[in-house]
Amino acid sequence: MNTDWSRHVQGVMTLYLSRKLRFDDLFFEQYEKAFRLDKTRKLKILELGCGPGALAEALKRRYPNAEITAVDRDSTFIGFAKKQIPGVTFLEADVTRLPFRDGTFDVTVSNTVQEHVEPDAFWGEQRRVLKTGGVCLCLSARKGIRQTAACLAPTPEETAFWESLSDAPDAIETYGVGRFSVSEAALPALMEAHGFLNVTTHYAVIDLTPDAPKFPPETALLMIEAERQGELEAIASMDAGIRAVPAVAAVNRKYDERVRLYKAGEKQWDTSVSLTMILRGEKG
Repeated sequence: MNTDWSRHVQGVMTLYLSRKLRFDDLFFEQYEKAFRLDKTRKLKILELGCGPGALAEALKRRYPNAEITAVDRDSTFIGFAKKQIPGVTFLEADVTRLPFRDGTFDVTVSNTVQEHVEPDAFWGEQRRVLKTGGVCLCLSARKGIRQTAACLAPTPEETAFWESLSDAPDAIETYGVGRFSVSEAALPALMEAHGFLNVTTHYAVIDLTPDAPKFPPETALLMIEAERQGELEAIASMDAGIRAVPAVAAVNRKYDERVRLYKAGEKQWDTSVSLTMILRGEKG
């Protein structure tokens, strides 16, 4: 059982809620235009590094004829996804040693996985399991915009908590977070260097602004809740026990206030605008 990522890097609800928003139907047309997949075909799609399953869930919704398999090496993510998302096959597996025969899939897709995996293994395993003419889709997070509401500024309790953990292990060194990140120019070149043809790039812009009138209340409140879960699970990942109690209480108080302000119509205009690079290549 491997739970390193969900325990120490990104918690299950942090990933699930944030990705559920980013792959909502409000935004998914941007991805579909870049993917250029035939919805009428019974495609066999493999997602690598699926986390708690939000992208696989969206793919099942948007490509109902497809047979979708999703893998991740984190047991907690896979256990959550199996309970949460019907109609998708979730398996615990390492993306550098996929348990599938050569030429099994029509499509492989990954979201914010490439930057954590050695390139030869990342691209090579996808080429191996793809059919000739199969499509490789690589989604990579790029620098976006973030503006926090004043009521969500770090509290004294949180600051004291994080300062008490100044000697905590570095995630990059310990878990390889972002170890293989490359630039927007280098990423498509890497895809080509590993044998993929007809490589194209697109960018999806995901605007998460709770106070924007275009979002229904349930979506706006989910945006706020996703941020809350991210902060709470970051604290939980430190395994600090009773020392974390004041910080957890402070986080909940400030997000309760953000919800109150939203419901009262007192706009804060806090926002998180993410930019996702979408690469598409084909196996010759």
